[in-house]
Amino acid sequence: MREILGRRLQRLRDRLKFPSPASRPAAETGAGAAPSLLDEALTCATVRQWPVLPGVGRHATDSRRCACPDPDCVVPGAHPFDPGLLAATTDARMVAWWWGRRPSAPVLLATGGAAPCAVSLPARAAARAVVRLDARGMRLGPVVATPTRWSLLVAPYSLERLGELLYAKDHVPSSLRFHGEGGYLLLPPSPASGGGEVRWEREPEPRHPGSGELWLPEVEALVDALVEASSSAPGGGSRLAY
Repeated sequence: MREILGRRLQRLRDRLKFPSPASRPAAETGAGAAPSLLDEALTCATVRQWPVLPGVGRHATDSRRCACPDPDCVVPGAHPFDPGLLAATTDARMVAWWWGRRPSAPVLLATGGAAPCAVSLPARAAARAVVRLDARGMRLGPVVATPTRWSLLVAPYSLERLGELLYAKDHVPSSLRFHGEGGYLLLPPSPASGGGEVRWEREPEPRHPGSGELWLPEVEALVDALVEASSSAPGGGSRLAY
């Protein structure tokens, strides 16, 4: 799968006349970090057909601060700003232009619509939930992990459908977040907002061998286990922990 993606990316780079990682000096690529961000953005946009855009990134002179105007930003570097979320696209030339200008920009997925949605929860609770779901024989989709939170990607759902699903629950912990229409998700290998790097705990897989369509479970199949796991987190699941 990785070899196929690599060949597709190289063909796309050749068509866009964008240099490959091997042809760019380390000083320009930041020891290889920048091309991997571009590659992930291009893979999402052109292979997976997921709309992406660059995150705002960190302050030029203080890496602890966000580049946005808010001095108290709670997700430094890891949110849309300029361009805004509505600019998310699957157009390869636009993606190449964005990361050509800002090679270290985080990769953001615009969730909802025809793109995947996600449910995120604190990392320890998520790890327990994944073990439980695996034990039940549940086939999970992609799982995005940061040092503090994991996000499980699911098939697109509407806000109405989500509302009906949650209304039936006695309690939904506030640490559980739903990334649907109008939301976004930080993707690997972007830097995480609280430090460290975003990674794939479970990489995207095809629905069937040889299929171009990726497997995404329905949110109904996961939400009970995720609510249960979040409720058992410290503070009864009331801590968001970005």
